[in-house]
Formats: sequence, structure tokens, C-alpha cells
Amino acid sequence: MSSQAVPTDRYGAPAPWRRRALVAASVVVALAFGGWLAWTATSHSTPDVESELIGFDTVDEHTSTAVVQVEFGSDDVEATCLLRALAEDHTVVGELSFPATPDEGRRYEVTIRTERLATAVERVGCTTADQARPR
Repeated sequence: MSSQAVPTDRYGAPAPWRRRALVAASVVVALAFGGWLAWTATSHSTPDVESELIGFDTVDEHTSTAVVQVEFGSDDVEATCLLRALAEDHTVVGELSFPATPDEGRRYEVTIRTERLATAVERVGCTTADQARPR
């Protein structure tokens, strides 16, 4: 017998069902991941509500106004939108949370009360009961 023995002679041949089981398990895992990926992409690409800050204006030292465009995924959605007024040093000097529904229209003109002069208004976004991430 040679010093280079064939591994199957030494350890035995692997069972043929093991390769098929490994391939089948890999296919099941790949299909499950593909299904999850499709579900995630679909659910995140069609939000219940989206918003966009059209513009803002600083009226005086304690007041800023903003115009927000809100797009609804369906007509029965109730959303809550959040805006922040920022000072020159980027601190939050005012915040406004307001309700938005499709019945009231798509464009909202709101007034934000501020502690001191605001130089910018930031749109945090709108959320619904089923959509926790602001958009």
C-alpha cells in the first residue's frame, strides 16, 4: 500500500443524499431571502404618506412660516407631520407637529412659534399609524 492512500479508501465515501440535501437547503434559504427582499422593497417603496418642504419664511424673531406638500398613498390615511425651526447655530428653536389628511388638501401653510430668530426650517417628515419612519 502506498503512503498516498485515496481518502475514500481511508474514510469511506460520503453518502449521496448529503449533496442533494445541501443543495435543497441552499435553494430554500435563497428563496426565503429573495421573498423577504421583494417584500421589503415593495413595502418601503410605497409609503402611506410622503412630504416635501416647499419653502419657508422667517416672519419675525418668534415666528416662522412654512409650506409643506403632503402626498398620501390612499384617501383614508391620517398622518402627523413634524417641522423644526433652526437658529443660526443649528440649535432647535421651534417645533411644530400638525395633523394632515387627504380631506384637507395636499398643501399646508403652517406657522411655527420660535424661542428666538430662526434661520432655517427643517422637514422631519410625516408618519402614520402603520408607517413609523418619517417621510
